[in-house]
Amino acid sequence: MFKSLVNLFFPKVCYACLNPLNDNEDTICIDCRHDLPITNFHIDHNDAVKKVFYGRIKIENGTALFRFEKQGIVQKLIHGLKYKGYENIGNTLGIWLGGELKNIESYQNIDAVIPVPLHKKKLQKRGYNQVAKFGQQIALALNVDYLEDTLVKITNTKSQTQKTRFSRWKNSNELFALKNIESIENKHILIVDDIITTGATLEACATVLNQAPNVKISIATMAIVP
Repeated sequence: MFKSLVNLFFPKVCYACLNPLNDNEDTICIDCRHDLPITNFHIDHNDAVKKVFYGRIKIENGTALFRFEKQGIVQKLIHGLKYKGYENIGNTLGIWLGGELKNIESYQNIDAVIPVPLHKKKLQKRGYNQVAKFGQQIALALNVDYLEDTLVKITNTKSQTQKTRFSRWKNSNELFALKNIESIENKHILIVDDIITTGATLEACATVLNQAPNVKISIATMAIVP
């Protein structure tokens, strides 16, 4: 009764279409879930993500849950997650992808999940890292460590949203540093982020993580720009 009363005055809405959610729905309504452009890269053994980084960095496996489309549902979800405080989107997408990855053989030898970090000033302003809950749920599903203090961002940059591909690549150089290097030695690391565009940020992260001896890198994101 209390839950019904709360929903009466503060109804839960779908973060994609903003329509009220039914009692059996959470974060994203069933209709919007059906319209999401799912990639199934990890299920179909599609190398689309690995091809983004070909000749740049070596990755063992790579996947993205959705294809990013301008003005589409995925853009609305990621915008809400990053700029409107809808952290539960990351939680939901992490449960979704983590539940699939734990059944994929090539992801069962992951040792730890590391999120792409925010600079401390941006983290303080936003209040949270938009990929934190996403990564935490994937780590939970894979039953591995979630390491949020191993990779740190040392250069504060402006939003990449309006930058050209060249500018994104240029500004991703020398942005990150590695702490507690011994925590990832001889381990297979899954880096998680919200979206792959040029791959410059993930490349920079992987390059820094490769400073540790015998590290293997895989990548998982919420979305990829085709």
